[in-house]
Amino acid sequence: MQFRKLGKTGFSISEISLGTWQVGGKWGDPFSHENADKILNAAVDSGINFIDTADVYGDGESEKAVGRLVRNRSERIYVATKCGRQLQPHVNEAYTPEAMRRFVEASLRNMQLETLDLIQLHCPPTEVYYRPEIFEVFDRLKEEGKILNLGVSVEKVEEGLKALEFPNVTTIQLIFNMFRQRPTELLFKEAQRRDVGLIVRVPLASGLLTGKFSPETKFSADDHRNFNRNGEAFDKGETFSGVDYNTGLEAVEELKLVFPDQPNLAPVALRWVLMFNEVSCVIPGASKPEQLTSNLHAAELPQLSTEQMQQVQEIYDRRIRPLVHQIW
Repeated sequence: MQFRKLGKTGFSISEISLGTWQVGGKWGDPFSHENADKILNAAVDSGINFIDTADVYGDGESEKAVGRLVRNRSERIYVATKCGRQLQPHVNEAYTPEAMRRFVEASLRNMQLETLDLIQLHCPPTEVYYRPEIFEVFDRLKEEGKILNLGVSVEKVEEGLKALEFPNVTTIQLIFNMFRQRPTELLFKEAQRRDVGLIVRVPLASGLLTGKFSPETKFSADDHRNFNRNGEAFDKGETFSGVDYNTGLEAVEELKLVFPDQPNLAPVALRWVLMFNEVSCVIPGASKPEQLTSNLHAAELPQLSTEQMQQVQEIYDRRIRPLVHQIW
């Protein structure tokens, strides 16, 4: 496992880390702590030392599983969680300093930890990025020893750029993959200039970039890849990176021709993300240990060639860019 610095947090974290949206099992299934424990411990056994969760994952069960892992392992494991999505309705007006404090304290109780290594605003409405009082409360929480660092998880490049204006923002979590390339234009450069760490989520475009889906693939009724394709439940960009499913499948078939020796595109897609030095880590999820093993294979792959990078870029420019580039 290779390690990279997480911006001005100073943390040295595994470049392939773990996101825990579905660590308790498949999307829509009841949360399995047995499944979560297997994946989380296998991750640490493999050298992963950074775990990303959120208070809404599994209605808090994911946080409990992560907290249990940290308490039961001797290794230094960095924990990042998120807050804000519990607000109903999830609107700018619902964000208050009091609510943010309440969420942080609830996550500490849920995980049975004394301090959060990183707390992230969980894709708040754009207006929140223009309210200094929301960011300032995290300075108080840091002074009280309840958090070490503040980060943000964003939907749009513009939100990330605005977040960079707050000195206490140490990390930005964003969607970045072969089908979502706009962050390279400005956000990456500005984040690097300000020593802000970049945490990449949805690196496989909700599984599209594994190359294992087809027009006949069926997703369960409770799976966001079934019910959120047009943004019915949350930001459309979280599902298949906002790419039309069939268009994505066609682009994936072209990607397979670029990497004919890879039966599974997932490690290549992760390796592509890590080709960008501005990235601190990538946090693919796993709903079973075999997926974790597949993700970790990316660490063993050689760097992609200049020609391969250019071919990926050409497929994106021709098939994907016109449809999604300016939206996020």
